[in-house]
Amino acid sequence: MKILVAGATGKTGRRLMGELVAKGHSPIALVRESSDTSVLPEGAQTRHGDLTDLQPDVCDGCDAVIFAAGSGGDTGPDLTDKVDRDGAQRLVDIAAKSGVSRFVMLSSVGADDPQQGGDLAHYLQAKHDADEHLKASGMTCAILRPVALTDADGNRNMRFGGDVDVKAEAARGDVAAALADAVDNPDWAGQTRLMQSV
Repeated sequence: MKILVAGATGKTGRRLMGELVAKGHSPIALVRESSDTSVLPEGAQTRHGDLTDLQPDVCDGCDAVIFAAGSGGDTGPDLTDKVDRDGAQRLVDIAAKSGVSRFVMLSSVGADDPQQGGDLAHYLQAKHDADEHLKASGMTCAILRPVALTDADGNRNMRFGGDVDVKAEAARGDVAAALADAVDNPDWAGQTRLMQSV
């Protein structure tokens, strides 16, 4: 599959690109002019685009899209809205119009009930809005909501759903593997799943 990856040069996205290549897919990294593409797998395809100003042809020729981007923990509410909510929603709309068959969203634990998020409430609201927009898009979709992320690679031993400890951790390597699985595994279709590393 040709898979557009938003956030491909981020800490999770770069791992995801490697996972997709290993599975035989052809991932395309959505990158800005300032993106450090040296972190991508050798020979990785790139496509220029900015989540705050996406062009209508950004998904052309793609079978699937994975949104693994984020404005980052140090940004203010405005950029969170522009990237995590508005950028995600616009990418969903473009993907739907482009005939993309599946869209996988990297969300967050707590996005189901943002007002319980304390200091993270604004970020979780943006994630919630993006998730709900995706569910309403008509595309086959999957939403992954990991608990607190670590920069570890993990051992691919993961727990999903109601048995997840929301105070546990999720290794970025495991998250990337789960996203790569969700893009073509029929068991993920229409699913929203909590996830932790074990």
